Amino acid sequence: MKEGYIGILTSGGDASGMNATIRAITRSAICNGYKVKGIYRGYEGLINDEIRELTTEDVSNIIQRGGTILKTARSKDFETPEGRKKAYEVMQKEKIHTLFVIGGDGSLTGARIFAQEYDVPCIGLPGTIDNDLWGTDLTIGYDTALNTIVECVDKIRDTATSHERIFFVEVMGRDAGFLAQNSAIASGAEAAIIPEDQTDTDQLEEFIGRGFRKTKNSSIVIVTESPTGKGANYYAERVKREYPQYDVRVTILGHLQRGGSPSAGDRILASRLGCASIQAMMEGQRNVMIGIRNDKVVYVPFAEAIKKNKPIDKSLITVLNELSI
Repeated sequence: MKEGYIGILTSGGDASGMNATIRAITRSAICNGYKVKGIYRGYEGLINDEIRELTTEDVSNIIQRGGTILKTARSKDFETPEGRKKAYEVMQKEKIHTLFVIGGDGSLTGARIFAQEYDVPCIGLPGTIDNDLWGTDLTIGYDTALNTIVECVDKIRDTATSHERIFFVEVMGRDAGFLAQNSAIASGAEAAIIPEDQTDTDQLEEFIGRGFRKTKNSSIVIVTESPTGKGANYYAERVKREYPQYDVRVTILGHLQRGGSPSAGDRILASRLGCASIQAMMEGQRNVMIGIRNDKVVYVPFAEAIKKNKPIDKSLITVLNELSI
């Protein structure tokens, strides 16, 4: 076996497929002669030395499990120079030479700063249901979350139709509308209100005028959660105020979207990216995110993955508009 260890952590919000990623990194590393240590509770666990060696047996029977066996946490201490210094000292003590970080934008931002300050080789893997990291077509957990939303909306549709209601269904995503737009298409929803479509003609008036008032007595509108308060409840209150003749309900799916057994797509993506991350390390790559583009593995510098905004395909808006008449 080669000297030292690689370290694996999961950070930020959990995403189905993280366990499949841990399994792939661990087994690919061991297959190529490396030893592996799992870091529990993300950067917080790195600071507090919550670390133990992982074997192939430790990652058996986890590919089908949601969440993360390594646990995850958001670490305020790691945001400070003192916290990162302690994390580096623990890495030295545990003889970890390369850090593998599975997470989203915030997790990779932490890895980038850490790598710059201490010249630590870091390799990121995109684990987030939001699908908002630039440079990769898909992120681990997105496909599972998307399918969960569609399954929920299918059930809500039965009630909406039976009671002739408008349902506003709020999904995760914050500044990215990938989940809302694609779940709206897949579930046959009448509209999606997303951050990227800010024509605000506005989106609610456009939906009411185009579809519901003309031909339909029930409708589903998918809304991306909003840090500014313009989520599903905001639009539902507007309808109640501006169109009191309609019966309106709100469903906020919340953390339902994060859990559950990962889809086949997420298991395959996680396995491919996990193996590719070990290959990247052996090639001398550092401070890159492993992504997938046009079904090919790519290495994306942290600076690009984090700082560039990933655009939504605006043609999807046209597709939904045409199919919701």
